[in-house]
Amino acid sequence: MKRKWIDKKVLILGLSKSGVSAARYLSEQGADCYITENKPLQDKDKELVSELNAEGIKVETGAHSDEFINDSYIAITSPGIPPKSEIFTRLKEKNIPVIGEVELAYLEAESPFIAITGTNGKTTTTFLTSHILSSEYNSPVCGNIGVPPTSLIKEKPDYFVCEVSSFQLASAPAFRPQIACFLTFTPDHIDWHGGLDKYFEAKISLFKDYKQPAYAVFSGVDEKIYNFAKSYTGEKFIYAKELEHNCCFIKNNAIYFKRNEEEEIIKLSEIPLVGEHNYQNTMCAIVVAKLTGISNEHIRERIMSFKPVEHRIEYVVNIGNKAFYNDSKATNPEASFVALKSFPGKKLTLIAGGRDKNTDLTEFCTNYINKYASDVILIGEAAQRFKENMEKNGFHNIIFADSLEKAVDISLTLDNEIVLLSPACASYDMFNSYEHRGEVFKEYVKSKL
Repeated sequence: MKRKWIDKKVLILGLSKSGVSAARYLSEQGADCYITENKPLQDKDKELVSELNAEGIKVETGAHSDEFINDSYIAITSPGIPPKSEIFTRLKEKNIPVIGEVELAYLEAESPFIAITGTNGKTTTTFLTSHILSSEYNSPVCGNIGVPPTSLIKEKPDYFVCEVSSFQLASAPAFRPQIACFLTFTPDHIDWHGGLDKYFEAKISLFKDYKQPAYAVFSGVDEKIYNFAKSYTGEKFIYAKELEHNCCFIKNNAIYFKRNEEEEIIKLSEIPLVGEHNYQNTMCAIVVAKLTGISNEHIRERIMSFKPVEHRIEYVVNIGNKAFYNDSKATNPEASFVALKSFPGKKLTLIAGGRDKNTDLTEFCTNYINKYASDVILIGEAAQRFKENMEKNGFHNIIFADSLEKAVDISLTLDNEIVLLSPACASYDMFNSYEHRGEVFKEYVKSKL
């Protein structure tokens, strides 16, 4: 239910894109907004802070002062702030409730949400779902992909197609989308949540008790998700597995949807996305499209016209007999699994490494590097640990490079058909973000034409 915000003091935690969007929305509704950022003011943010001040929004950096915190009606948190942070303890002591920006948008908006979560695959599925629905609806993407849903409230879209991370779900106690999708689950963000079980609990909070969506959509190939789905009591649809009803699956080299009757939607050869995982993403998007009433003809047309999301197994260019792919979004080994098995039968050079997340590399080495990579070029802080783990598991075609550009140069000398940047690591040792890393890779590769 939409609240009355006039003259209410609202504390915004973090000078993030979502925090700024929440502050601007609430300020327009009459709230007295205070943004508190623990990090010192960065040069790149000085102009933004001046703009916010001109709009009547107060901003402090370098600390969380009592002046900003005291007497706050509510606090809106940015998703990256861990729940064990001191600021949450102080807010709890002062009985100030805390919610996230996604929760705020859900409570304020009049339009339904389609929520898409999972360790991997969220972004492609979110963009594809929005692309299909946009044949008949105003259905913008938002959420964890960088578009705060509060920035879209005034548009009054037909649907918010919202990628939601476990961080965002942890601060969304009332969030109840009309359709909720759970794609994949692998270990990630363990320290932030305080354990693997708590990470899973954050994900399945979308489907618990009073928050059950009108429709739940679950993977049929992820064992942990499918086991949860079997016990789920609400109306559910399973994709990537053929069942008696309420499913989407592959048969005869085509994707079918079955509710009351079986319908062929699209042939696999017509799908522009690469890899088995993208067939799964496509099936999830098809289920959502069918539930919102999109015709089979429009679903097929929109899938065929979809362009792969940037930095997700994104084709860059061919140089001679080598095809270059940018998968910079693969910031953990599990995300790289997906990319590595997307080119069966091809000789592949993998460029990997970056800031190490210190996850276990056994499966990465034994089931993926050994099976799918011909050569590996390692960069960044994680290079030595990755090399040691690969050699321990029997893989020795390893080359070190001191920069991403040097890695590309080396790849051009190797006799492989595919050059894949899929780092399995965070980017922050050498780049500002995974997007920055991907852009550098693409620009440098194209300069070699």
